[in-house]
Amino acid sequence: MAATLGEDTHMTDSGSTAPPALNSTRGNWGGRFGFILAAAGSAVGLGNIWKFPYITGENGGGAFVLIYLICIALVGLPILIGEVMIGTATQRTGVPAFRTLSRPGSPWMGFGWMGVAAAVLLLSYYGVVAGWTMHYAWLSITGTFAGQDAETIRGVFGKVFSSAGLNLSWQLIFMFLTTLIVLRGIKGGIELASKIMVPLLGLMLIALMIKASTTDGFAQATDFIFGMHGDDLTPGGILEAVGHAFFSLSIGMCCMLAYGSYLKRGTNIVASGTAIAGLDTLIALVACMVLFPITFAHGMDPESGPGLVFMNMPVALMALPGGSFWATIFFILLFVAALTSAISLLEVASSYFIDDLNWSREKATIVCGLAITVLGIPSALSGVPEGIYSEVFFGKSWFDGIDWAVSNVMLPLGGLGVALFVGWRMSATLRREVFTAGSPTLASLFGGWLFVIQWIAPAAVIIVFLQAIGVLDIGMFFAEAPAAELDTATTTD
Repeated sequence: MAATLGEDTHMTDSGSTAPPALNSTRGNWGGRFGFILAAAGSAVGLGNIWKFPYITGENGGGAFVLIYLICIALVGLPILIGEVMIGTATQRTGVPAFRTLSRPGSPWMGFGWMGVAAAVLLLSYYGVVAGWTMHYAWLSITGTFAGQDAETIRGVFGKVFSSAGLNLSWQLIFMFLTTLIVLRGIKGGIELASKIMVPLLGLMLIALMIKASTTDGFAQATDFIFGMHGDDLTPGGILEAVGHAFFSLSIGMCCMLAYGSYLKRGTNIVASGTAIAGLDTLIALVACMVLFPITFAHGMDPESGPGLVFMNMPVALMALPGGSFWATIFFILLFVAALTSAISLLEVASSYFIDDLNWSREKATIVCGLAITVLGIPSALSGVPEGIYSEVFFGKSWFDGIDWAVSNVMLPLGGLGVALFVGWRMSATLRREVFTAGSPTLASLFGGWLFVIQWIAPAAVIIVFLQAIGVLDIGMFFAEAPAAELDTATTTD
């Protein structure tokens, strides 16, 4: 029978009753604005600041950006709304949310488990990458880069990556900060931190963009980012846009589901989801307007890949007047972006124990924080020459192997699960009720959204997934356009 949720319990389609009343310590957002900032902070990770600019550079600039924006609208945003919908409808996260809307022991619960596992694994190595941003910020603050030649500055990254002591130390500090914020709860921890850090992130980006606009490369960068250079866009690049639109919004690992579960029922989730996607996309575009003018001004290659941030940008920033100051702002920016994403990942893990095992927030957060920190040690040691974690997964290091599994398998399958569950398994009455809450005009959008979540979004995710794992080569369907290798490395975003 069609289901609607009561305040604490409901009857599912299968006739089973909902789990016991919610853990009173789980908390709620102080308001929709706090939720939007926190969710946007989760979505705005290192992927927006460094990955989006370099994949834009590899795929023809403006034409790629246009495809990306279309993909956000047709793939990312519909699944984002669906994931928030599950959390808001059940007031539960991950595994218990899927159980509540299906039945105990339902196979659909597997997507909840996968989301929790993906968040844990992702944070285990994300903490290492975030540690690099902290180390570079420290080097900038202390003036270490000042007076160094370009080759010496570029060589810093190799030394950092291969240093067990540096990686472990910064990872520990970063995880301590992340745990401390989540430990303080929803309103006093995550929401308060997001209200400070997300606007700070925006201000730092704007300051850097203003500085970048004074360089000789600004006009060239504007044409590169917004000009239609379609000849450089391959079929593989189109799939890159689909994949990054999906990963950029932090969907597929229960982050948005967890954050949605702290929303009051009756909240306009469509407007909230649109605001989150809009902020995430805007920040990605502004990041391009920071990196590319500086890149072009100093004659660097816009297609230099991941090294654009940790190898080329320090060189370019130090060449500016007041270089140490601008480098400090830039790497603090990266650190803030990483921290806002990390707290959402830890919350996914902690909230499972709070909701499903009735643990206190303190116990759940400390246990999960410690466990993830320990799990991240192999990633921190992956760059040590001839170390035991340097070649673990078919020639890949522990770091690269876990990254590949999360990015190319777990997140796509998690997002696919959300689309299929919301589109085909969730009660039709409940689905419409939650979608249209907050504004009667949303009823006119419901049919279009439902069609996308049932058909278009799942098909797009399946194609990206098959391309990523090497089963499908989209280039084979185009005589003169071999597919570019799809790089879906996660930086959560």
